[in-house]
Formats: sequence, C-alpha cells, structure tokens
Amino acid sequence: MPPIEIVAALIRDQKGRMLLVRKRGTAAFMQPGGKRDAGEDDHAALARELDEELGCRVIAGSQRHLGDFLCVAANEPDRHVKAAVYAVEVTGAIEPAAEIEEILWIDPARPDARPLAPLTRDHILPLTRG
Repeated sequence: MPPIEIVAALIRDQKGRMLLVRKRGTAAFMQPGGKRDAGEDDHAALARELDEELGCRVIAGSQRHLGDFLCVAANEPDRHVKAAVYAVEVTGAIEPAAEIEEILWIDPARPDARPLAPLTRDHILPLTRG
C-alpha cells in the first residue's frame, strides 16, 4: 500500500518552543498539517490546513522546506506517511478547530512524556536540535 502523502509544519514561538496538535480521538501529538487537496501544491495545502485546524495564517514567504520523510503513520495501523515538512511563521491567534482537540507547545530539547507521532519523535525533534 502506498504511503499517505502529507504536508506538515514546524511552528516555533519566540521562546523556541514547538507547536504540536492532537486530533480528536487520538493519543499522539504531532505536527499540524494534513493531506493535499486535488491541485494543491505544498504551500497552498499547508496554508489551508493551518487555517482550518488552528485559525492562523502562514506569513507569505516564510515557508522553508526542511525535507521529505517516510515513517510509520501515527493513527493508521500498518500505514506509512510521506511528509513534506516546512518551517513556517504564522500570524493570528492559534486555537484548536476542525478535528484538532488539543494544542501543546513543547521545548524540543526537553519534550515531556506525552506520546509523540513517529514523524515528530524521529524526524522533527532531531531537526530542531541540529
């Protein structure tokens, strides 16, 4: 079965903390983002997902591609995700919306014991430390 293709955001605040989200009915915290709609490029998909899920807007020109990563999917058994990950800056209040039940700001150097999605744990956290 082919991997689920997604775009994901690394959003940091002025303190260097990283924003994570938890979808309704799940346990793992992960990067905000999601699947592309038909005809969308990465930037359009990420802007739409962040607006729908968090109510914030991507600041034009702030997207910086960090890489493409393949890993085990957090919420779909026996599936993998292929994630195009971008560091982005956002404007506006960040509030959980749509399927997002909870948001969390963590210090990437000292993540707490909450469950993290494989993409976040194995790929994004090491990026923030390097």
